[in-house]
Amino acid sequence: MTSSPAISVIVPMRNVERYAGDMLTSLVRNVAEEVEFILVDDGSTDRTPELVELFRPRLPRSQVIRHEQAVGLSGARNAGMRVASGRYFTFLDGDDYVRPGYFSELSAAMDRLGCDYVKVDHIKVFGRRRVPDRAPMGVRDTLLKPRDGILPAHGKAMVDYPNAWSGAYRRELFESGVLLFDEQLLTCEDRPWTWRLHLKAESYAVVSLWGPFYRREVAGSLTKIGDERQLHFFDAFDLVLGELARDPEGERFLTKAIRNYCAMIAFHLTERHRLSPPLQRRLRARARATFAAFPAENLAEVMPGLGPERERLLTELLGVTP
Repeated sequence: MTSSPAISVIVPMRNVERYAGDMLTSLVRNVAEEVEFILVDDGSTDRTPELVELFRPRLPRSQVIRHEQAVGLSGARNAGMRVASGRYFTFLDGDDYVRPGYFSELSAAMDRLGCDYVKVDHIKVFGRRRVPDRAPMGVRDTLLKPRDGILPAHGKAMVDYPNAWSGAYRRELFESGVLLFDEQLLTCEDRPWTWRLHLKAESYAVVSLWGPFYRREVAGSLTKIGDERQLHFFDAFDLVLGELARDPEGERFLTKAIRNYCAMIAFHLTERHRLSPPLQRRLRARARATFAAFPAENLAEVMPGLGPERERLLTELLGVTP
């Protein structure tokens, strides 16, 4: 009788035929008794389904879910988790890949540490260039409190490392609802998900595993498409603020959340050329309304810490008082 897998790897895919070969080859190089693969084809209209079927014989412990109509990254990940049978869950995006043996090592780290989740380092891929990106926590292989990973307010913290694929998570977090992604968010879905993880989980650790290779500047990526989905970051951070409003310790983390929100607004104002004129107007209008709702004392603390360029941008385009 085949034993249950230790770790389920959920891989959402949509129209990634250009990259699917690398991704699927990396899965083949991770085949092991303890590893299960859940491949979610989210309404692809290219050769992605064909490539998946080509590799299926080499992925003995795998399931394929097919969506006739795309539901988005959040819905695809949720669908994969609902059928996963591992003790731990992890993720891989369809245009990324991992090194051989990584998932077994990730599962072993979870076994060894016994925490709710672990986070790992990753490598950014810019064409042929590789850039290491370390998780912003120097303490390794040690149980930590997730809430302590939210601060400092003005420096980089673990909550600023919002990649679902850069770690593994105990299945009980899914069963309690913590791991579910908001399916209304078609971009920026990892932000409120990461905040909820740090607020709700009991323990985590950072381990020095270089596993995921994350492709940047991918044509067709949602981060590159200038349509209405780009404004979903407002909804994402409103979810974070709502979570903090319900949390007894919410005030402790509010400045951090507002700082991140302001930084995201500044980024999208800088990149506003990607948007149509009506969407640019909506961006500015919603940004002004968002700033007006921020507590004055938190905003006064946040603005100088954003740096002179972002502060100038927000002041000039939104009429925000420094």
